[in-house]
Amino acid sequence: MLLLKGIYRDMKVKNNNHLHLNSSTQCLSNFRSPKLSQELLDLISKTLTKKIKIMEVCGTHTVSIFRHGIRELLPRRIRLISGPGCPVCVTSPGEIDVFISLANRKDVIIATFGDMIRVPGPSGSLARARAKGAKVEVVYSPMDALKLAQKEPSYTVVFLAIGFETTAPTVAATIKVAHKQNIRNFTIYCAHKLMPPALEALFSDPSTDVDGLLCPGHVSAIIGAGAYKDLSEKYKLPCVVSGFEPADILYAIYLLAKQTASGEAKVDNAYPRAVSWEGNKKAIETIYEVFEPVDTKWRGLGLIPNSGLKLRQQWADFDAVNRLNIKIEDISDPPGCLCGKILKGVATPPDCKLFGTSCTPLTPIGPCMVSTEGTCAAYYRYGEK
Repeated sequence: MLLLKGIYRDMKVKNNNHLHLNSSTQCLSNFRSPKLSQELLDLISKTLTKKIKIMEVCGTHTVSIFRHGIRELLPRRIRLISGPGCPVCVTSPGEIDVFISLANRKDVIIATFGDMIRVPGPSGSLARARAKGAKVEVVYSPMDALKLAQKEPSYTVVFLAIGFETTAPTVAATIKVAHKQNIRNFTIYCAHKLMPPALEALFSDPSTDVDGLLCPGHVSAIIGAGAYKDLSEKYKLPCVVSGFEPADILYAIYLLAKQTASGEAKVDNAYPRAVSWEGNKKAIETIYEVFEPVDTKWRGLGLIPNSGLKLRQQWADFDAVNRLNIKIEDISDPPGCLCGKILKGVATPPDCKLFGTSCTPLTPIGPCMVSTEGTCAAYYRYGEK
């Protein structure tokens, strides 16, 4: 226990569930220590009193769990399942079709993060459209897309604003800069999603069979650990915010096991070096200065009230949907694709007959096989084939 106590100060959770870390042990290598991981695994084994299912709702958690072999190390009484934690994956098929249609317009340049470019839709993918001559640019930030608009004034640049609360503040800030600099050919297609309403929809569904929730680290850095309090209380659901290193995840699983063993249901913050209880107030203010909540369709979860964002009227000139008169159709997943069920946690990639056969990273049929945060891609690379 000595090493464990050195990293996690006496294993105590205080002050609104904030875990206090020893400031002298902030180097990430400490969180990758095999000895520490073994101590945590021993604690988990001693604490477990029954079989439990834990859902992670962050694609980075999914990949980290696989990459570090955490599934194989945990006691068999713990089952880890993945939820709707990949923003590219939960983008609806109808929106994917719109992106490709926009790319085929001669007066438009699509600016997008790399994960979206190979996601298949009913009429192909952005990568295929680009191969046929469409103007599709991969950018690393919304500000890169704004610079592209300045460089190409004869085109309308459409930035595909996809992501959870993590990326929304930077998009909102970019809109404000575009307004201030009067860059009129810059627009966004807002496909941002909000995590708490999606979790409410997920856990209100009787088919959701989960004993504990591993809460996302990146999203929680913005919205705060306290954002899960109502969900935890309403559904008697143990919730723990986790970081991404092996010790982070194992410690969070230990706290979940401890809660289930004692019959508790509360929110613990096991990632206090990045996440506070209240969240990043400035980032939240920036989001809601530019955006407002809107009902949004999620792949696998359907239409969820107030689970997305749209530009407020003040900023409507930057809305590609209005500017380019976009119509979104209701389109189903490809035949045989189980991405929707996988995102709900009611199926795993090996349950899908397409997985690893006709659907591979080179020939993806669903988005879960394309994104670096997709569950199918993680299973294919690190897990079962």
